[in-house]
Amino acid sequence: MGIPKEPAPVKCFVALLSSSGKNLASVERDLTALLGPIDSRSPGLPWEVTDYYAEEMGRELTRIFFSFLPLISPEMLAPIKLKTQALENDHARLEDVRKRRTVNIDPGYLDVGKITLASTKYAGHRLYLNSGIYGEVTLLYYRGAFHPFDYTYPDYLWPDTLSFFAAMRALYLTQLKPAA
Repeated sequence: MGIPKEPAPVKCFVALLSSSGKNLASVERDLTALLGPIDSRSPGLPWEVTDYYAEEMGRELTRIFFSFLPLISPEMLAPIKLKTQALENDHARLEDVRKRRTVNIDPGYLDVGKITLASTKYAGHRLYLNSGIYGEVTLLYYRGAFHPFDYTYPDYLWPDTLSFFAAMRALYLTQLKPAA
């Protein structure tokens, strides 16, 4: 019989989709206030995956990933998702009596063996966490690399994204080592 125990802490990151570089510094400040100092970032990559966000956010979008220095408990993923949704709302602009997002912030975490994302949307492969938030394992790490599933988002398969996650994993592993 197994004995329940708390999991190792995980490395939090966000996938940020932005329509405007103008408020990126403000969004970064809000994210660091929420999650701690940023310790790595991907290059900004043009978003050409889908037009899903075009009506609300515009057509010239940029995807960037940030990871944060403090390690967290995996159970914090749902509360973090709710707080990042509030940040999206804070950075929205009023247009034609309707708020439109200027930024989409999707939090997740990395542990030794996987990348897990938070979502408000139910799908058969997602597990309910709490407060209306689901968790999705989107990449598995084995044989020295990250591997996708059929449902993995295309931007998580970009070479720059996989390189970012590989570097973030290496950083995470050094953080897990006890100080000598």
